[in-house]
Amino acid sequence: MRESIIEAKNLSYTYPDGVKAIDDVSFRIGYGDSVGIVGANGAGKSTLLLLMLGVILPSEGEILVEGLKVEKKNLPEIRQAIGMIFQDPDDQLFMGTVYEDCAFGPRNYGLDEPEVEKRVCAALEAVGISHLKERSPLRLSGGEKRAAAIATALAMNPKILAMDEPTALLDPRSRRRFIGQINALGFTKIIASHDLAMILDTCKKTIVLKNGRIAAAGPTRGLLLDEKLMKDCLLLT
Repeated sequence: MRESIIEAKNLSYTYPDGVKAIDDVSFRIGYGDSVGIVGANGAGKSTLLLLMLGVILPSEGEILVEGLKVEKKNLPEIRQAIGMIFQDPDDQLFMGTVYEDCAFGPRNYGLDEPEVEKRVCAALEAVGISHLKERSPLRLSGGEKRAAAIATALAMNPKILAMDEPTALLDPRSRRRFIGQINALGFTKIIASHDLAMILDTCKKTIVLKNGRIAAAGPTRGLLLDEKLMKDCLLLT
């Protein structure tokens, strides 16, 4: 087995308007790691996730997922390996029922219906919403929508879960439930967020970004309790 499931090498990305969002970033994420990505607005968190998924491609350097370079010819394999949870679950839930939303990805990859049903039921059970499978996503609470969005990713049997501000729209009770659900999943997890308390509860390692560069990386607790670092990166006032 490879040492790293994701590896970035001198990764940079400049948007068409000339803004350099990621600037010479290198890191490794191991199999089974839970990694937080934190930084102020505009630090490059969301851009880094999009580069991992191949939604955008590097201006310089490269990023590898299970040894595959993130480039156009490898995108089907990359996107099967990474389950992406977007900030707003409404961006992922668009079918008539929760079951149909979870089945969409596996069906799109040509799996037969018995396998689709097996995956969907397992995914819904993993996040504790089997009872909602026939419910319209429009009728779900914020926490239920978040769980359903996670289930849509799990139904693809990913090796990595990547999440962008997953607690942003949750009330305190739903946030606590989300943390429990995430901690129970044995995947490689990458979470980009301003919610430092949630990162502390869910991620053993953290990458701190500032102006598109890595300001620090290492065990989460040590970094987040470093008041000088957090203030310097505009994460504390």
